[in-house]
Amino acid sequence: MAEVTPSGAGGPIRLTGPTAAGGLEIRGGIGGITFQLEELVGGAEKLDGLAEELASVETDVQRIQGNLGPYQLSQAHSWTEAMSTLTRSWAGIQAVRAELQAISSQVRASKRDYEAAEAVTSLLANMGIPSFRDFDHVRLDDPLWPDLHGTDLALRNAVKARHEVLGIAEALFPALEPRRIAVDRQETMPIDFDGTPAALLERARIVDERGPGYIEVIETDSGGQKAYVVVIPGTQAGDDIGGANPFDVAGIGEAVGHQSAEVNIAVRAALQDAGAEQGAPVVAVGYSQGGIHAMNLAADPQFRSEYEMKYVLTAGSPVGGIDPVAGVTSLHLEHRQDAVPGADGTPNPDARNRVTVTLLDQVTTPEGEDVGLGPGHRLANYQKAAGLIGASDDPTLTDSTAVLAGVVGLGGTATATRFALTRTPAATASAPGPLQQPAQGPPVQKSETDRQVTTGKMQG
Repeated sequence: MAEVTPSGAGGPIRLTGPTAAGGLEIRGGIGGITFQLEELVGGAEKLDGLAEELASVETDVQRIQGNLGPYQLSQAHSWTEAMSTLTRSWAGIQAVRAELQAISSQVRASKRDYEAAEAVTSLLANMGIPSFRDFDHVRLDDPLWPDLHGTDLALRNAVKARHEVLGIAEALFPALEPRRIAVDRQETMPIDFDGTPAALLERARIVDERGPGYIEVIETDSGGQKAYVVVIPGTQAGDDIGGANPFDVAGIGEAVGHQSAEVNIAVRAALQDAGAEQGAPVVAVGYSQGGIHAMNLAADPQFRSEYEMKYVLTAGSPVGGIDPVAGVTSLHLEHRQDAVPGADGTPNPDARNRVTVTLLDQVTTPEGEDVGLGPGHRLANYQKAAGLIGASDDPTLTDSTAVLAGVVGLGGTATATRFALTRTPAATASAPGPLQQPAQGPPVQKSETDRQVTTGKMQG
């Protein structure tokens, strides 16, 4: 395709792959190959229209030449000059038309070739056959922690059976089955909120510190337009797996195997209690497990029937296989040393409305801190990356963050409401829908609660 540019156009048409700047690899969005090809195909359609117009001009020239026939003898000299000029014009128009049609054909062929190559790559990946890129990312210097792409490679076949595995696990351990979630409003407070990816991840950190089982709903007001941000924490591991906290290890099973069905219901109840009216725009942010829940909200038909999901931010979350509807913009943060985003065995798609930013820096676990799921999975790393994204002038990133700012505004005072979510005991979990007023909420940890301005309980 690069060699079939219009004559005198100034250079060949070139596609660009993922860009790397400031330690960030950026894939998808307006800089992604998929969007570039879509734009080129749109240009090819316009070229086809121009070619049709030129074909019509060719016909007109031929018609004019035919009309000049009677003057061949009476005005031989003028007739010869006119016919010569028309012939040259016709040949030039024909050449331009043919060139435009050839370029259009080559662009479409390139798109077909790209889609075919992607299909073959996907087929090989599903068969467990690695690509050169997989080997390029396998890290041999730190065998303890597999990297992002190494995890994708290892789990591509295993994830196919995830539903069967979860079904067996839930049959053996009923406590792992999703259960109704009680929703209890705890406190409401004014906060400073600037509407950036860094601000969203900071709220995820604060909510996690509030205690196990908490989410937060932030109401923003930009020029009289209210929007709501749902903040969901990552996995909060504990000894009581499948207990009261819906974000424990068992919560991963609900997110992956049940599309966050009960969490989605609880989030809708929390939004309603926070004052979100039907059709209100919503932004969801989640770290690790929370990112899966956030993306599942964007893909949930029931949630979409009540609210308009506009933007999702995930950090360290395996969400490649979750497909939100058109109109939802998503920004996914991953770290090359973080195995968790690759746990679903499915890379995030290269799409106009999905941007994936991979951190490329080498990190280690700070001395004295828990290793957890490895140094790359630490929320602090993703917070740092979010700050870099907010300050970046990369067109793909500025386009994505502009969408976020367009929903929640450019900053100011917002209202945050905290909710304690509690799984009901298995014996009382037969009826669908959210519960209210749990008998005992998650334990409270010291955090921003000393700055709260109002408290209240959800009324049944």
